[in-house]
Amino acid sequence: MSTSVSLLATVRDPQAALAIDVVTDSQFTLTFDTTAAGEARAGPGPSESVLAALAGCTSMDVGSILRKKRQRADAYRIAIAAERSDEHPQVYTAIVVEHQISGAVEPEALRRAVELSATHYCPVSAMLSHGIRIEHRYRLNQDGHDEVSALVAVTGPEGAQVL
Repeated sequence: MSTSVSLLATVRDPQAALAIDVVTDSQFTLTFDTTAAGEARAGPGPSESVLAALAGCTSMDVGSILRKKRQRADAYRIAIAAERSDEHPQVYTAIVVEHQISGAVEPEALRRAVELSATHYCPVSAMLSHGIRIEHRYRLNQDGHDEVSALVAVTGPEGAQVL
């Protein structure tokens, strides 16, 4: 069974076609803009919004899993680095997602949460992984302990590899 989703995008100035307002199925409005660098912009470009959606999706998964495991994160950031081809359509060719967490979180609990998001729960990651290699990492700072970091999984067109 599948679910239908729809949205409506309105181009602000049809002659320029640079800024677009999108009303989502859940009635939120997003604005995308590709105005030239240095000019005032109304919002991010569509491609960078894809990376933002990936950060939002995976962080919600990991945060939810950590809560269920009774792990307490005091600070949580997602850093995403992506490589993009120079030729049009300038698609992303590789992505690194790093979960940066501070707090009373056990490394194994964080590793497992990142793994589950990368390989099972995050639909944005799943969609991107069909055509792009994505590394899923974490960096954990616990009070009174050395920083712990690890590569958890690599997903991509060849499938998922959990490390």
